[in-house]
Amino acid sequence: MKIIILGAGQVGGTLAEHLASEANDITVVDTDGDRLRDLGDRLDIRTVQGRGSFPTVLRQAGADDADMLVAVTNSDETNMVACQVAYTLFHTPTKIARVREAAYLTRAGLFDNEAIPVDVLISPEQVVTNYIKRLIEHPGALQVIDFAEGKAQLVAVKAYYGGPLVGQQLRQIREHMPNVDTRVAAIFRRDRPILPQGDTVIEADDEVFFIAAKADIRAVMGELRRLDETNKRVVIAGGGQIGERLAEAIESRYQVKIIEMNPARCRHLSDTLDSTVVLQGSASDRDLMLEENIAEADIFLALTNDDEANIMSSLLAKRLGARKVMTIINNPAYVDLVQGGEIDIAISPQLATIGTLLAHVRRGDIVSVHSLRRGAAEAIEAVAHGDAKSSKVVGRAIEDIALPPGTTIGAIIRDEDVLIAHDDTVIEAGDHVILFVVDKKHIRDVEKLFHVGLSFF
Repeated sequence: MKIIILGAGQVGGTLAEHLASEANDITVVDTDGDRLRDLGDRLDIRTVQGRGSFPTVLRQAGADDADMLVAVTNSDETNMVACQVAYTLFHTPTKIARVREAAYLTRAGLFDNEAIPVDVLISPEQVVTNYIKRLIEHPGALQVIDFAEGKAQLVAVKAYYGGPLVGQQLRQIREHMPNVDTRVAAIFRRDRPILPQGDTVIEADDEVFFIAAKADIRAVMGELRRLDETNKRVVIAGGGQIGERLAEAIESRYQVKIIEMNPARCRHLSDTLDSTVVLQGSASDRDLMLEENIAEADIFLALTNDDEANIMSSLLAKRLGARKVMTIINNPAYVDLVQGGEIDIAISPQLATIGTLLAHVRRGDIVSVHSLRRGAAEAIEAVAHGDAKSSKVVGRAIEDIALPPGTTIGAIIRDEDVLIAHDDTVIEAGDHVILFVVDKKHIRDVEKLFHVGLSFF
């Protein structure tokens, strides 16, 4: 697939990295020559220096025969104009734009071919807000992913000493919970993936990915670790776009405080939010944190744009007694360094966003793609089409499907029902199939499974 990416920042660079390794023809456009040189040295891609909304620059990048334009610069307006130019002059089939400003996103009818021709809108702030909200709702989870509009969830937890299943074989889950159906999709032990079998023994500190119907998630988590208390008090450092959206989303169910340095921003937050307490100051101010009883906080969230400030305020909050600490880290190199120590969960905005983009690049009918383990693995929701003659999956039991190495089928959503995958489960046309791919070099093989042969047409 021939793809033009506008913007070589964190999101554009991470996307280029993902796609270049999957045999796509990638061109990255940016005004920053140093950034482009750095990407060009690391990846097998073309780079073009210039403003991505200019017709001459798009032509130079290969827009005449591009399959897709992904506009993820820091300017909403540049992204929107680039999509307009690509549609009008180059008839680019698929146009994806990052639009951050809520004033644009709330206008119905703005993004269609009669106005601004954007096929897919990406709002990183909203994606990250939803991601954090799910983590707050599931105390103890390292990652929570919705499939089929929330009917099923994939959850990552760290197995702790004292969990009923720790030291026992996976097949004993059914004995412990005869009324709950779940499947362990993968286990990461000391950062190495293990494909789970019935006789696999769960060890303390294993990172366990399991899938179940939404209603059963908490019961399964209780088998792997002591369940954390329900969260009540949330302190947010940083009242920017993500901080404001998160407070707005959770303030009706939790006691929320926002700490923000900028006085004008504090006034805006006070006027906009209903019950959230807004404090002007620095989350690195020890006296302020003590005054606001940080030791009683169930969750402290550092959501500013400054990685170092986020890390330092998180370490301070944990030292002063906050029960759980989550931190946004924009530099991917820092994520693995900080997670799991004093900081419980490090959130990478670009990895949270990248799955939304990948879903539109994957071949076959791929509904959603989620990056797991900081990009090391992927969870994919694919729709099965065709019949037993035209499809490699429809009409076949899971044990008869030639899955690529390192790939497991975790669950099937059929209409309103969540079916946990077992060897004798037969896939039907229209099923949403949830796959877990540990080795990303086999992504193309997974996509081919869901291609429909010509006999179907």
